[in-house]
Amino acid sequence: MIVVVAPGQGSQTPGFLEPWLAEERFRDQLGRLSEVAQIDLAAHGTTSDADTIRDTAVAQPLIVAAGLLTLSALFDNDGRSKVAGVAGHSVGEITAAAAAGILSETDAMTFVRERSRSMAAAAAETPTGMSAVLGGDEEALLARLSELGLEPANFNGGGQIVVAGALDSLAALQAEPLRGTRVIPLQVAGAFHTRYMQSAVDHLSAVGESVTANDPTLPIWTNRDGSAVTSGRRFVELLVGQVSSPVRWDKTMASLAEAGVTGLIELAPAGALAGLAKRGLKGIPTVTVKSPDDLAAAYEMMNGTK
Repeated sequence: MIVVVAPGQGSQTPGFLEPWLAEERFRDQLGRLSEVAQIDLAAHGTTSDADTIRDTAVAQPLIVAAGLLTLSALFDNDGRSKVAGVAGHSVGEITAAAAAGILSETDAMTFVRERSRSMAAAAAETPTGMSAVLGGDEEALLARLSELGLEPANFNGGGQIVVAGALDSLAALQAEPLRGTRVIPLQVAGAFHTRYMQSAVDHLSAVGESVTANDPTLPIWTNRDGSAVTSGRRFVELLVGQVSSPVRWDKTMASLAEAGVTGLIELAPAGALAGLAKRGLKGIPTVTVKSPDDLAAAYEMMNGTK
């Protein structure tokens, strides 16, 4: 059972699209996606620096576009029929929705364009941030977060939880970390997947209603609670709500394990989810498609020859 997964924000690196744009079909596809995103994705994926592509309004469309490029190659020549399901982490859920046939490429890019802009605007309302907490007792951490007014944003599995909220509260958590934990500040613009994103949710509610949502033709699991979703409209509603609620990637991985996953293919810009799978899906082989050169290994896994 091969599952395709799509990474979230933070997986992008300067120049990561350069090998893809060596091929005309990907250049043409990215040009079409750029028109919908209303930004130059080719430039951001090849020549823009790290600070530029860290900007939420740039990073999110760039990551989804990279995933769509990868999907077009993976699903070519009946490849789609060899995949047993899809899932995405945070903004990667939009890519997963396209892979499952819920959203068209155009609607996926429209949704991520509005998501990125509204989340950037929400982040600008109040100075907030995020930190990764590694190790320690989960219940003790959640109690400490409550004391500090912080919220868990990503449950990534393997003892990694990303927390978010006011900068002074994050600093207090880092200054006095709980026993057995390590707190690492993240270079992000705000407290994503928390109450601070409510204005983005309000905007995206209308956007979600405007897109065409088809029922999935591939199994797809949600970040909300790791469950499989069979209604396209319901999945779009979850995409909207996900902006201000925690990403439960730990539960998504648990559902994949329960479903019998035997291999994981991560779309570009790949690497983060394969790393989490080493701890959350121990022993499951992974293929990270970072460039077209990695497609051969993905095809081998899909065909059962790897």
